[in-house]
Amino acid sequence: MIKGSEIRKADFPIEPLLLDRWSPRAMSGEEISREELMQLFEAARWAPSSFNAQQWRALYGRRGTEHWTTFFDLLVEANKSWAKNAAALVLFISRKTFEYNNEPSITHSYDTGAAWENFALQGFQQNLVVHGMEGFNYERARVELRIPDEFQVEAMAAVGRPGAKELLPEKLQKRESPNDRRKVTESILEGPFVSELK
Repeated sequence: MIKGSEIRKADFPIEPLLLDRWSPRAMSGEEISREELMQLFEAARWAPSSFNAQQWRALYGRRGTEHWTTFFDLLVEANKSWAKNAAALVLFISRKTFEYNNEPSITHSYDTGAAWENFALQGFQQNLVVHGMEGFNYERARVELRIPDEFQVEAMAAVGRPGAKELLPEKLQKRESPNDRRKVTESILEGPFVSELK
């Protein structure tokens, strides 16, 4: 698997892992063990969260199990074209209220994003492909996976072993490399918001 630092250049010095991790789509179709997948969830477990409430939850289906088709069928066709070779599909959800007092948790999505990032970084360290996506049917996910109203459906991820980019549709083969980012100075501003910050 290509490392992002082979193509990307940071504007300021950062940990190489953050440049190296990217989101390939090419996966081999091989299964991964439950233990390998649990390592990713263990990494997510240690993400920071407001009041240490750990508002994130995850549902998953592994290739070759009774749950695989349920998760796979939630994807839009464009994502099915490559995620068919994943070893697991994961749905991240977040609890909208705190368990201890049932009050609203304003940062439930933010905290779930932190858990997802840990999950993705751990997957990269294990030489797995981890690709997040919003291209799935959110309402069907809620119904078919019996997700209660107090949880928000956030995003899905495909996890698998790296595969040759030739396994992808031709259009995606051309995009199968680490992409760049906008300049950090285009995303931050000291002081109040101004119209130049888009």
